[in-house]
Amino acid sequence: MSEIIIENLSRRRFLQGSAGLTLGFCLPAIATAAAGKLGAAAAVDTEINAFLKIGTDNSVTILSKHLEMGQGSYTGLATILAEELDADWKQVRVEGAPADATRYNNTFWGPAQGTGGSTAMANSWEQMRKAGASGRAMLVSAAAKRWNVGAPEITVRDGIVSHAASGRKASFGELALDAARETVPTDVKLKDPKDFRLIGKQARRTDSLAKTNGTAQFTQDVFLPGMLVAVVAHPPLFGATVKSFDAGKARAIKGVVDVVQIPQGVAVLASDTWSAKKGRDALSVSWDESKAFKMGSDEILAKYKEMAKTPGLIAANKGDTAKSFAGAAKVIGAAFDFPYLAHAAMEPMNCVVHLKSDGCDVWNGEQFQTVDQGRVAALFGLKPEQVRLNMLYAGGSFGRRANTQSDYVLEAAHIVKAINGKILGNPAVKLVWLREDDMRGGYYRPMFHHALEAALDGSGKLVGWRHRLVGQSILTGSPFEAMLVKDGIDQVSVEGAANLPYAIPNLTVDLHTPTDIGVPVLWWRSVGSSHTAYSTEVFLDQVAAATGKDPVALRLELLAEHPRHAGVLKLAAEKANWGTPLKAAAGERRGRGVAVHESFHSYVAHVAEVTIKKDGSIRVDRVVSAVDCGTAINPDNIRSQVEGAVGFALSAALSGEITLKGGRVEQGNFDGYPLLRIGDMPKVEVHIVPSTAAPTGIGEPGVPPLAPAVANAIAAATGKFLTRMPFNTTELAA
Repeated sequence: MSEIIIENLSRRRFLQGSAGLTLGFCLPAIATAAAGKLGAAAAVDTEINAFLKIGTDNSVTILSKHLEMGQGSYTGLATILAEELDADWKQVRVEGAPADATRYNNTFWGPAQGTGGSTAMANSWEQMRKAGASGRAMLVSAAAKRWNVGAPEITVRDGIVSHAASGRKASFGELALDAARETVPTDVKLKDPKDFRLIGKQARRTDSLAKTNGTAQFTQDVFLPGMLVAVVAHPPLFGATVKSFDAGKARAIKGVVDVVQIPQGVAVLASDTWSAKKGRDALSVSWDESKAFKMGSDEILAKYKEMAKTPGLIAANKGDTAKSFAGAAKVIGAAFDFPYLAHAAMEPMNCVVHLKSDGCDVWNGEQFQTVDQGRVAALFGLKPEQVRLNMLYAGGSFGRRANTQSDYVLEAAHIVKAINGKILGNPAVKLVWLREDDMRGGYYRPMFHHALEAALDGSGKLVGWRHRLVGQSILTGSPFEAMLVKDGIDQVSVEGAANLPYAIPNLTVDLHTPTDIGVPVLWWRSVGSSHTAYSTEVFLDQVAAATGKDPVALRLELLAEHPRHAGVLKLAAEKANWGTPLKAAAGERRGRGVAVHESFHSYVAHVAEVTIKKDGSIRVDRVVSAVDCGTAINPDNIRSQVEGAVGFALSAALSGEITLKGGRVEQGNFDGYPLLRIGDMPKVEVHIVPSTAAPTGIGEPGVPPLAPAVANAIAAATGKFLTRMPFNTTELAA
């Protein structure tokens, strides 16, 4: 991050002037020391890359290949490595790794670097353990040679290497230079989980201090000499383009430096954000809307409902569904509607791009390194490795920064290209999106329509299940299409439906994917499960009501072959005192509801307790959650992520909705797209299933079962099943 000036730089704690050990894994790499004190280091042949630096000041710096956007990835990855290294947690710090898929690829994605799909811990588990264990072995080897003793006689604990027989000790820092000369072992012994001292414990977050004292660096904190700030006037309709514009009044605004047209709209560049915004407000732009998308939400939904009348492409098929329905004693059905949703991260999109003679430097909350690196390189005619991405903290994302089209990153690059050679010194550009820019012209969770039917035999047994989905594909046209669109089926559209865990002998799931809807769509926290969990879990409660069965008992009956689903369901029900009556005040109705769902290989069950007032307004009083995500690396972070997921999902259930009128998004800020207020947050109790299995995702799995648990609680209280989101409380008025 050379030539960068960062606000509050004097308060930031850098590793300065400290020589040390850098471990390389993956390619033949060279261990090097900071500040040039180590000199030439021996080359080592290894299989993974640089995840660890040890300074002579005893600092342990762990490089994270995954973005920290509030989900705790920096802390989790550091915990894994530091555990095997036997580091002193107080000495551990984390830095974002550079963009280099040959060293920092997401091992679940092949040769691609990025953060998403709740994969950070899961894909790094063995990798980071081996990195830590290798570092420990190198420190021990260095100490053994220095003291002329056998390596098995040496122990390591809390950053101190010891030889009990002689009483000799050395800190990591004292051994760093010698350890850097050791060959990185190709085979290391990992700890027995019973010996873990950090994993499974309450280690403090590595980013807490910086985020509370103001030293944490986000994109908005980046300032380069001569840097300009850009704000863009985007089309009011998706697919519209610039016909013409008059920049006279914009250029007259004090601080405005230039106005340029780019493929995405018209960019105003100024010395600061406020001047750029004022310049944009003064612009006069005429838009060509001849090819723009102009349908409204109601028209789109009507189209989807019409499509749902005919079969779609088969996503799952088991048994003989047609026969099960033909011979059914009873058939019940329901349809569910889900709106477009904004990601609404607290930090809107932003990015700094600086084109230089030897390449391009980019600073942002970088989530999709390989995709962004490739697209920026193509625009500037560079090799991908010439695009240097500096990963800073991100103020949330929920999928938004992992954009398959690199939209805002590429927009910043286009602005730089447009002014290249025009402005003396080719300054860096910081692109800033205001809240309205992202709310009205960003990317959205797709709108979906679901139609479900269940067939019951004469004894009330569930013997048939039909599920039809209609909605846009996130993956078609993206770099992931070849991998995740199979036989025309976008796998993320049907996840949670096509892999329904319940033992239903005859099941068919099919999908319609409209191709003429011009609303940009993208994954949103928990992706397809954000709507499939709702439709399947609420409909299953309708089946339970129709058969007179207890919702928990029915689920357990159908989950005999899925013990991890059943495990979290039993735990949540037990902790929530399922089956006991809830006391209600005069004029109020209370209910308890349940839902269970697997996403990203983690299992979550929620039991929600709600109160319905006379006017139909809803208060969620309590949520009891059980989660099975394999080995709990940082239990407190797991609880935090589930608690956050409850609030996030409850916002969507109660008020989340992006609507279009004539193709225009009607919401612009949090006044029209409100998020849950802290006073409306329910009490949340999180119970973690003990496990020695490899860790799985936790950033997203808490979202899907929350809304259906609340809806089922509402049905328990009122007898009314809500079939659209956000909830229409007028239906619940007494």
